[in-house]
Amino acid sequence: MKFEYTGRHIDVTPALRAHVEEYFGRISHLFDGKPAHAHVIIEVERGRHRSEIIVKWRNDVLTANSSVSDMYQSLTQTIAKIEKQALKLKNKIIDKSHRAKKVSTITPANGEVKPAPPSPRIVSARRYAVKPLTDEEAVMRLDEEENQFLVFRNADNEKISVIYKRKDGNYGLIQP
Repeated sequence: MKFEYTGRHIDVTPALRAHVEEYFGRISHLFDGKPAHAHVIIEVERGRHRSEIIVKWRNDVLTANSSVSDMYQSLTQTIAKIEKQALKLKNKIIDKSHRAKKVSTITPANGEVKPAPPSPRIVSARRYAVKPLTDEEAVMRLDEEENQFLVFRNADNEKISVIYKRKDGNYGLIQP
């Protein structure tokens, strides 16, 4: 982790630097993976020691500040706030990655490929004799049945024909 220090109305002593780096060393496990950059701002104003830490990690910015009568306590409190934010962010990232589907659920682990579902097959519904009918007789017979079509032998030309009900209420005739 890289540190940058700014002191306002106070010199940043090596003891303050060591204090900050020691505490960040304790929570460095949260910042594994991607490099982090911390900017530590300390200032003294009217007897109040104020510290602010801005950490840029991954694509996020973590910010915390505190104001206490002692600079070391102020830095400790600010680092504790950064630790909470970093832990929350890391858990959020972990939870997001755990929601993803595992490769083993997408493809079988042992390399077997599931067979494709069987293709549709033809099921014979019923058999009936194809009688010679005229077009008008076929329409009357189609009205009596629940089917949407009727196969018959045309009495005029002795060829197989199909008559069906259309959506507009009329009848369609298919002749070879």
